[in-house]
Amino acid sequence: QVQLVESGGGSVQAGDSLRLSCTASGRTFGIKTTGWFRQAPGKEREFVATITWGRTSTLYSDSVKGRFAISRDNAKNQAYLQMNSLKPEDTAVYYCAVDLGGYVSDDPGSYDYWGQGTQVTVSS
Repeated sequence: QVQLVESGGGSVQAGDSLRLSCTASGRTFGIKTTGWFRQAPGKEREFVATITWGRTSTLYSDSVKGRFAISRDNAKNQAYLQMNSLKPEDTAVYYCAVDLGGYVSDDPGSYDYWGQGTQVTVSS
């Protein structure tokens, strides 16, 4: 089992930045890929970004490319999502997830464990 806890969410103005963190515990040695997803009210869960354990591969959704950056610190069992130039449409609950399989994927079904989420609200 892997437990994930997200932090760093909050309420900001458009154009501001936030940095989300995801801390993993439990059987972390099996984690290969860490991803971030988000879900806005009334919408399906949406892929945001993902990164492999060795930091050799990343993938971003078109909606955040150039504004968000995903990173990870394997020694701390943490992953991060730096969000810059935030827009009101970025408002959502942000979830981190881990995949034991080792490939970057934008498919939520590929991920094995999920956190509880952290709210990000961007006002105009």
